[in-house]
Amino acid sequence: MEKLQIKKTISDGIVYGLKNVGSLIVMVLLYVITVWIPWLNVGTTVGLYKAIVKIGRGEVVNPTSIFDQENRKNLGDFFLLLGLVSIGTAAATAFMFFPGIVVGLAWEFAVLFLIDKKLAPHKSLKVSWKVTEGEKWTMFWIYVITCLVFGIVAGLFFGLGHIRYVGWLFYILGVAVYILMFAAIVAIEGVMYKHFSDKADEMFADRACGCHHGPAAPEAPAPAPSACGAAAPEAPAK
Repeated sequence: MEKLQIKKTISDGIVYGLKNVGSLIVMVLLYVITVWIPWLNVGTTVGLYKAIVKIGRGEVVNPTSIFDQENRKNLGDFFLLLGLVSIGTAAATAFMFFPGIVVGLAWEFAVLFLIDKKLAPHKSLKVSWKVTEGEKWTMFWIYVITCLVFGIVAGLFFGLGHIRYVGWLFYILGVAVYILMFAAIVAIEGVMYKHFSDKADEMFADRACGCHHGPAAPEAPAPAPSACGAAAPEAPAK
């Protein structure tokens, strides 16, 4: 399977983000308004994760889907996984910060695997770690390039905000760019999850059928002939 492509991932993320920018704004507003309500706020948090999965598949999300009752099912595994990720990432960060970044990228999609594919917490961690092997640097640069480009554009607009009479317009454009950056990053995470989800499906399929992609095992050698080059005669019957 092909690895992540920086250009394609970013371009797809921008397209999907633009398709969902309105839905994401409403969804975030609904989340902020209701985040103080116990138990409901857990379901809405799960709903946000589900939105990432849907956006990455090119769908347009429904903002009110964060209130779906099914979002509050099987929350025990959700809390357990969040705890494991937090503890593991914190422990890795204690080793001079850089290992924390690596672990954070390796486990970035664990929650999405749990929610989307109904994997157990420990299985979600293992699958997320396995499918991101060899692609963490690509993930890192995708985020860096996206934030850098949008940040520079927004900075230019804000820098022009001091122009008399029309400065307010540039401020509005700067805010709009930051909103688009948020939508693009959410969509980019969804696009990357779609890639790793397909990679995981391929891995599961290979295990299920017992496929082996390495070189074929050599055949067993034929039995060596006897020293005289012929089979030993049978003992005469008595």
